[in-house]
Amino acid sequence: MSDTIQPFTPNGAPAARAAVEQLKAYSAPLEGRRQMLRLDFNENTIGPSPLVAQALRHFSSEEIAVYPEYDGLREALLQNLLESGCRPGLTPAQVGLFNGVDAAIHAVFQAYGDAGETLLTTAPTFGYYSPCAGMQGMTIEAIPYQGETFDFPLAAIQEALAARSPRLLLICNPNNPTGTRLPADQVIALAASAPGTLVVVDELYEAFTGDSVLPSADFTATPNLLVFRSLAKTAGLAGLRIGFAIGHADVVDRVSRVTGPYDVNSVAVAAAFAALADQSYVDAYVAEVLRARDWTLQALRDAGVRHHCDGGNYLLIWPQRPVAEVDAALREAGILVRSMAGKPLIDGCFRVSIGTTSQMQRFMEAYRRIDGLAA
Repeated sequence: MSDTIQPFTPNGAPAARAAVEQLKAYSAPLEGRRQMLRLDFNENTIGPSPLVAQALRHFSSEEIAVYPEYDGLREALLQNLLESGCRPGLTPAQVGLFNGVDAAIHAVFQAYGDAGETLLTTAPTFGYYSPCAGMQGMTIEAIPYQGETFDFPLAAIQEALAARSPRLLLICNPNNPTGTRLPADQVIALAASAPGTLVVVDELYEAFTGDSVLPSADFTATPNLLVFRSLAKTAGLAGLRIGFAIGHADVVDRVSRVTGPYDVNSVAVAAAFAALADQSYVDAYVAEVLRARDWTLQALRDAGVRHHCDGGNYLLIWPQRPVAEVDAALREAGILVRSMAGKPLIDGCFRVSIGTTSQMQRFMEAYRRIDGLAA
């Protein structure tokens, strides 16, 4: 046994792999959120379509007792994507089903990441990428966003792709938490320039900005491009955990090989069918969020508050008081936001998810009072 690997934890339990022993678990403060105004995790703030609730009410005992079946779900997603402007010609074999996009992220690293290889990404970005890379013993190269507007570091990413041939490039587009957007043609160009790198585009928030690569991507020409989508942020299915990976059939196959045969449960499948059948509900919700974003930005400008907003259903605010105090005071007022304390480039601010206009009016009223702003 290697001298650098201890067989037990300090409390006497068997130790895990060395890469896991060095990890800090990714955690999010999820408890005690019900009955609060949830502006902390970029969720749908009003709930899913009534068709989803109807499908769940009619869910039978027999459906609970048998393993889930996925017949038609990939086709339903492809039809939804086609109607929203996706490039024609995708097949069901190009769609992977996952227990939320978090599981898809984990599966990509299990399938394609190995010890000593490199994950290339940006900073700050979604916090789950790095733990997944760490689990595999990968090296992480995170290139910072640029300037006060957090521009995408395109030249630095291009240079790193050419010089180091990383195994994975992971781009959150628009980026969480900065909202940074990279045009689809530039994403595709990055993939074309580095055929040995799997370029993964996390598009969970694209509905709020329209930057998707799917209307123009040709997965035959760029088979090293993979796209994540979810029904959590727009359709309101965050609690049921269902996500998709869309790309070349061979890549989807390899990523799917490292998942369980029934990872997506039957309730999530029923809800997904219903949500995909009611795109008008999603469109109306997205339109309301965009109206609320405009209202909130004007209110912040009027109050002289430093803020940043680009893509996605969220924005960043730099309070006058310490961010921990503002976070705690908002919680006392029944409003949850997400502190960005300790994050590179954005330490000292907090992220606010954008809900409906009335919800954002409630937030601004509380925030003005807590941070001593003029009404």
